[in-house]
Amino acid sequence: MNLKCLAISLATTLTCGICTAQTSQTAVSDDFKPSTVNQPGQEYPQVNSQGYARFRIKAPQADSIRVSLGLGGKGGTRLKKEEDGFFTGTTEGPMDEGFHYYHLTIDGGVFNDPGALNFYGSTRWESGIEIPAHDQDFYAVKEVPHGNVQQILFPSKSTNTARRAFVYTPPGYGNDKSKRYPVLYLQHGWGEDETAWSNQGHANLIMDNLIAEGKIKPFIIVMTYGMTNEVKFGGMKNFKIEPFQTVLTEELVPFIDANFHTLADKAHRAMAGLSMGGMETHTITLNKPEVFDSYALLSGGLYSPAEFAGKAKPKLIFISCGSKENPTGVNKAATALKDAGFNAVSFVSENTAHEFLTWRRSLHELAPLLFKN
Repeated sequence: MNLKCLAISLATTLTCGICTAQTSQTAVSDDFKPSTVNQPGQEYPQVNSQGYARFRIKAPQADSIRVSLGLGGKGGTRLKKEEDGFFTGTTEGPMDEGFHYYHLTIDGGVFNDPGALNFYGSTRWESGIEIPAHDQDFYAVKEVPHGNVQQILFPSKSTNTARRAFVYTPPGYGNDKSKRYPVLYLQHGWGEDETAWSNQGHANLIMDNLIAEGKIKPFIIVMTYGMTNEVKFGGMKNFKIEPFQTVLTEELVPFIDANFHTLADKAHRAMAGLSMGGMETHTITLNKPEVFDSYALLSGGLYSPAEFAGKAKPKLIFISCGSKENPTGVNKAATALKDAGFNAVSFVSENTAHEFLTWRRSLHELAPLLFKN
């Protein structure tokens, strides 16, 4: 995988994964509502139907506050101090639909917005904001049977620790003790952790809704922390895959098969990842073709036919990205794989960049393709 391209993509994530439009000539609609990921009872931040975000922060002793979202000059949207001690402001333009990380810079210090919930990204707990998406129904909370996301600890002799993972089990799991399920191992991006796919990505809700609609056969999802050595941004060339590969394939996979009702064979095992997790997926699936039979890179690089020389063809190769990333490269890679006889599928998320709506949509497209007879 091209690490330079990955670094560019990761930089996009670290600047909140948004693509703000030029200052709009259209009037800003005054239909602002609290973001759906605000702290309970908090009115701000707010978003409107056009995708603008509005902020109100009480800091009477502060001199300046800048929000890392939006244009607003260098570093985001500058807020204006009012006589009542509140700082207020609105992004200069609309933002991409979906979820974004952000923080406040108050007199040079970095802080979270007390009105917003926090999400682990950019190697810290960041504030989050949700810009309503026109297609958000596929990850909405609905009156359907819901699966369960549980935290597990598994022993890791290679790292001499007990490591954590989150496991999604579908509705009805465990009711029939004889029923076994396929498993998708789903990796987060750089700067995130094993909470990302359920908190920011709504993977569990996407699965619940697809299962309720009869579009997929139920399967388990396992999400674990993808780092064994801490690598700072810009140092990805120093990342060594072998330690995490050992944790995943020699420790976590056997633990899941021993403790959950799984179909414990290659044909019923898939690996996918976003961004850095895609890089991990790309490397591990090529190194360990006997473990996984379906591979998916979500804004996380490409496969080429040459990489599979002398290896068995996987059941599925899925490659995706946002339309503001590398759609030409993704589509060309899938075409080359198809021409070489692989079952390859590409997906491009419209009007998104290196951000969670791209990856929510990607999982929604990927899930029905997995574990077909």
